[in-house]
Amino acid sequence: MNPEQTRPTTVHDQLLTLGIQAEKIRVDLEASRLKLPKNTLDDLHNLETTLPIISGKIEAFQKEHSNMLALADIGQVINSSLELDEVLRIVMDNIVRLTKAERGFLMLRDDKGDMVIRMGRNWEMESINPSELTVSRSVVGRVLESGEPIVTTNAQEDNRFIGQESIVAFNLRSILCVPLKVKNEIIGVIYADNRIRSGIFADSEKNLLVAFANQAAVAIENARLFSSLKHTFEEVTGLKNLMESVFASIASGVITADDQDHVTLANRAAQNIIGQSAPEILGHHLNEVLASISKEIAPHLMEVRATDKPIVDLEINHHLPSRGNVNWRLNFSPLKDSNQKTQGVAIVLDDLTERKKLEAQRRLFERMVSPAVIEQLDPNSLQLGGKRANITVLFADIRGFTTYSENLSPEKLVFTLNRYLAAMADAVLSQEGTIDKFMGDAIMAWFNAPIQQKDHTLRAVKAALALRDSVEVLYKELPEDEHLSFGVGIHFGDAVLGLIGTEKRLEYTAISDNVNVAKRIQENSGRNQILISKEAYERVMEQVKVIPHVEMSLKGKTHRIDVFEVTGLR
Repeated sequence: MNPEQTRPTTVHDQLLTLGIQAEKIRVDLEASRLKLPKNTLDDLHNLETTLPIISGKIEAFQKEHSNMLALADIGQVINSSLELDEVLRIVMDNIVRLTKAERGFLMLRDDKGDMVIRMGRNWEMESINPSELTVSRSVVGRVLESGEPIVTTNAQEDNRFIGQESIVAFNLRSILCVPLKVKNEIIGVIYADNRIRSGIFADSEKNLLVAFANQAAVAIENARLFSSLKHTFEEVTGLKNLMESVFASIASGVITADDQDHVTLANRAAQNIIGQSAPEILGHHLNEVLASISKEIAPHLMEVRATDKPIVDLEINHHLPSRGNVNWRLNFSPLKDSNQKTQGVAIVLDDLTERKKLEAQRRLFERMVSPAVIEQLDPNSLQLGGKRANITVLFADIRGFTTYSENLSPEKLVFTLNRYLAAMADAVLSQEGTIDKFMGDAIMAWFNAPIQQKDHTLRAVKAALALRDSVEVLYKELPEDEHLSFGVGIHFGDAVLGLIGTEKRLEYTAISDNVNVAKRIQENSGRNQILISKEAYERVMEQVKVIPHVEMSLKGKTHRIDVFEVTGLR
């Protein structure tokens, strides 16, 4: 069987067949010269003439119907994706298919407002080589200016474009260009052409492309908005991740709560300071999260809400069951949104517990070593071991303290002892000396280490004189039965100074025979007497007044030594 005989026929084909058959019947009747009813031949002739007209209208209707179905299908396809490049590709492939164009281009405005080609496809549904992305700028410009579509069956002969360089240079013939409009704003154009054939575009293609462009413009704009929204979302997500990283790395605890005082954020530092995990904090009330200080901070939270102003540097000492006594510093600030409307409160929390301990230890250390010396020490450079240096050593003790203590309570004894030891320490520190240690009712100190002092021996003498003056002041403040005397011994020589002990327990001290000499001189001093060795006196003889003292025999020494009693400064 012939395939042509089995192919289904359209209404248009059937009408053409009827017209042919009507013409044949009329010719046969005229030839047979049969007597027919009046007007029969005229009717057949009219039928023969009318059927092609009806056929053409039906064909046009079928084409329009087919185009409408195609538009409906395309609308579903282009709206099935929000990825801009995918939408542009679908749009252009369908334009080329519907208009039977050789090439199709889609142009959109860039950030500067210039019209640029975003997609170019050919009749084989392939991307056009960048070197062939050529369009008639004059046609595009006229569409952008007028906002109306343009169709030309042969641009080479169209009076509107005669002499246009792009049309001549690229041998452009059939051109169809329609605007892409969104809310009456032209966002681009759709351009189709054929460089070989003329007359392939007509009003039907123009109308079809205009209808299609209306759908395509909305789809493209939606895709662009989606792309912009996606980019913004990625930026917001990136900022959120960055903020979370920043909050996580901040040493201070950060807690935010809404207007009902329910915690909305707590960074890692806050969790560590409070001693609770995120699930135990987030969503819970501040009174529950900060239970140990809830009463103390309640009025401050009320003040922040009432005044809408921050409160800073609030320190609270309290007890945590998991850690014991702790010291916190808190800052309260109103939590505002982008419209500067208060949405809750932000709390910055710092744990000062360890810092307070270090400060207390430093203050204790400063009572033993001059603060001026501490400021010049570099903890990173201190190492186990010693270094030899010339120093002036001072020993001082309280005389008669053992007898005095026999009839006193321990509390009273310690109180009185501390008064005298404090006078000794203050005298040494006033001259930037280093206190080595307290030994019961005695004190050991030296000068010229760890910081060098050119006048260190004179400083030691001045410290001893200051001690004498301080004791005189104590005599005026204390009852007579608490008037105790003192003795001082000063000697100059070399010694090994450094950190002695282990890494867990260190002592910065001086070791040498010269240290022992100073101690022996002090032990042999009289009541309220300041004795200085010959080696020390020779360094300050121009600045101090002395009285020669008898030669002194020291325990452990084979030779007697020369000693002088200091009476004052010159």
